Amino acid sequence: MPKYEHNLLDLAKKNRQNMTDAERKVWAVLRGKKTGFLFRRQYQIECYIVDFVCLEKHLVIECDGSQHTEEKDKERTKFLEQAGYRVLRFWNNEILENIEGVYEIILMELEK
Repeated sequence: MPKYEHNLLDLAKKNRQNMTDAERKVWAVLRGKKTGFLFRRQYQIECYIVDFVCLEKHLVIECDGSQHTEEKDKERTKFLEQAGYRVLRFWNNEILENIEGVYEIILMELEK
């Protein structure tokens, strides 16, 4: 289990103010309950900040760019799944090139 950091709120706030283009696109389709569910962005779950989360459906959505590594993402995903969340990961280029397809996948997960 990763080291627990008690105060990630400042980092989450900074991340909300400096979203990537891919995160902006995802947020545009999630915010305002367009999906029928409330999503939060840059939300702290234990020792991690997730890009987006629907607490009601225990669904985490991650936008992965070049800073992500398979090993770190695997550890993070395992931790979140053990905490009861389902995790959807999308590469930034997938989001930027096919937001409609990404949105459809998110809607299908929300129906589960």
